[in-house]
Amino acid sequence: MRKVETSTAQFRFLLKEISMLLAYEVTRDLKLKCELIQTPLGQMNAPVLASDKKLVIISIQRAGQGILDGMLELLPSARVGHIGLYRDPKTLIPVEYYFKVPHDIEKRDVLIVDPMLATGNSAVAAVERLKSTNPRSLKFVCLLAAPEGIEHFTEVHPDVPIYTAAIDEKLDAHGYIIPGLGDAGDRLFGTK
Repeated sequence: MRKVETSTAQFRFLLKEISMLLAYEVTRDLKLKCELIQTPLGQMNAPVLASDKKLVIISIQRAGQGILDGMLELLPSARVGHIGLYRDPKTLIPVEYYFKVPHDIEKRDVLIVDPMLATGNSAVAAVERLKSTNPRSLKFVCLLAAPEGIEHFTEVHPDVPIYTAAIDEKLDAHGYIIPGLGDAGDRLFGTK
């Protein structure tokens, strides 16, 4: 996935696959209940998700779409929301341009997804915006994280756990993760 010669199609496929694996980890603590079911050979008490657990996956646009697609494979009944943020290239400060979440978010557990946790500024802004809607819980899910981003995020939001597939070495002078994998949005959508 990190290789410069990896095609857009292969990058999408791999991001979707890794996102499904991340979905298993981030939902590991969801409460279960037993429900009496009929199998082809008999009855049993089967563990199922507790009905009061309602999930929302919030994608930080545009690159978050790649993780969203993979998570929806595993969690097809989850609601979906979007936060449009872009990072100002000079200041590295996030600018919000879109926000749409389910109306009953205060009754739901929220997974915020974005492939990269670099400076942490976008993730911090997204969590701040979502906290204003009073969700039941928040978790942040990313593909790659830089130590600087983790430090900044946990300093501002120590109550929100981070789930990531890899922690890379550092950020460069432009706020990109090293060794990283390049711009996840560009690689996902085949743009520059």
